[in-house]
Amino acid sequence: MSGREGTVTERRHVAATAVVGVAAAAVAVGGWTVVADAATRGAANRWVLIAGAALAYEVGFVAYHLDADRVGVALVPPNLVTLARGGLYAATAGFLFVPPVTPVVRWAPAACYGTGVVLDFVDGSLARRMGRTTALGAKLDLAFDTLGFLVAPLVAVAWGRLPVAYLSLSAARYVYRAGIGWRTRRGRSVGDLPASRIRRPLAALQMGFIAVALAPVLPASVIHPVAVVVLVPSLATFARDYLTVTGRL
Repeated sequence: MSGREGTVTERRHVAATAVVGVAAAAVAVGGWTVVADAATRGAANRWVLIAGAALAYEVGFVAYHLDADRVGVALVPPNLVTLARGGLYAATAGFLFVPPVTPVVRWAPAACYGTGVVLDFVDGSLARRMGRTTALGAKLDLAFDTLGFLVAPLVAVAWGRLPVAYLSLSAARYVYRAGIGWRTRRGRSVGDLPASRIRRPLAALQMGFIAVALAPVLPASVIHPVAVVVLVPSLATFARDYLTVTGRL
């Protein structure tokens, strides 16, 4: 790559990151305004503290994973949908320390997370239809899925909508990746993750269930026992996958 081409690519890289950063700032300001109107400024400040941290992580993730040679693919429509999903998950995270004292606040996490779940099915389908599947898009999809599986259950547990045991599903993703990383650093073999017909449906089931749990429709006395039943097959799948890639199965 010539010096001129490198400069142009770097400028596009900075421009793409700036666009994402401005969008994240707009989410933070808009969310603070909504929460302040619906509750109090103190609640809005707590919201923006957590949501802002999640948004900052997402902007940093995008900046770090932009492919310098193909930076132009960063803002294609499928990736924009994925980025919007990330903003919605960050907005969900903001309610961790905001008590559900008003109707708007009670419904907001379910609305944000539920919309993000719907967009999860849109971005991949759109990318395939447009022929714009990219490595960046795949990384964003996985990172935001993992973030959503962390922050939404945390809010649901903090609000008493899910039992603490459900957080084991959020932890399972990080434990799995930590285990793989530990084996890799020690020079131990790690196989490829085998194809599975149940992995994606189970993930979709969990996302739908979390959205329902966040919504103030069913009582927690109904949600809690169902959560334990729904949790078991996903944890079993994580265990099976780890045993498979490490050669134990």
